[in-house]
Amino acid sequence: MNVLIIGYGSIGSRHYEILNTLGCHTSVVSNRELDFKRSYKCLDDALDKEKPDYIVIANKTNEHYSTMLKLKKIGFNGPVLVEKPLFQDLMKLPEQGFENFFVAFNMRFNPLIQRMYQEIKGENIISAQAYVGQYLPQWREGRDYRSFYSAHKAQGGGVLRDLSHELDFINWLFGGWCYTSALGGHFSDLEIDSDDVFALLLETKRCPVATIQLNYIDKVTQRDFIVNTNKHTFKIDFIKKTFTKDSEVEAFQFERNFSYSMQHKAILEDDMEFLCTLEDGMDVQRLINAAENSAYSKKKCWVKNETNL
Repeated sequence: MNVLIIGYGSIGSRHYEILNTLGCHTSVVSNRELDFKRSYKCLDDALDKEKPDYIVIANKTNEHYSTMLKLKKIGFNGPVLVEKPLFQDLMKLPEQGFENFFVAFNMRFNPLIQRMYQEIKGENIISAQAYVGQYLPQWREGRDYRSFYSAHKAQGGGVLRDLSHELDFINWLFGGWCYTSALGGHFSDLEIDSDDVFALLLETKRCPVATIQLNYIDKVTQRDFIVNTNKHTFKIDFIKKTFTKDSEVEAFQFERNFSYSMQHKAILEDDMEFLCTLEDGMDVQRLINAAENSAYSKKKCWVKNETNL
């Protein structure tokens, strides 16, 4: 299969490596000077010469919308995977022509999340809590964090978008969000203009109380997810790769690219069960927008999701 990756930053290069491992013929569109043959500066040239069956949009967040519209305009009808976050701001897409677009919330394919998905089927969910914190200057060794897109709001940076996997898997596992209230902003001494801390309180269709905390400032990297039901307490420690059911702890073994690889396989094999649809991605975008409206409002208000009510 011919695959075209648009954008070759850290995530684009990871997609390139994984897709090559899966046996795809992979080409790239990038403004960077790359030392392999199947690279292009112009999207039109790449589309004409490579005739891709599958496209991955991995350029800057603030370029996703225009790239999607261009692919629609030229009539590309193969599957398209758009990196998260979907957009910098809440955007309105034309109603037709985007049926085969998906959003790259690959943590749905993490074996720990897959286990949670199976365990909570049929359970009465009482509460859920997700926490992720990682010190931004330690993200990429040898690079100045101030150069990361994460540091710049105009490029789609900030924890609310950058660490939005938690928003997606809570929204997905618990049937969609109905109400949210949030606090957040830029509070640390990091030299960035994007938000570095956010906390959301949600009511979803399946979970009456869900909380999500995201930050760029935790000096000890942490990523946990806890779900309480009437019968059990489940906990995921993503760093230690453990799943706890009440007092029983199970360790998992999988490599760092596993969830990305499984996401690509699902698209290549037309297996839709766990993929994040464009509408799912738009609902996460609405949640991001609602959290910002709540956090930056003087009233610190609750925001209602009309789509799910």
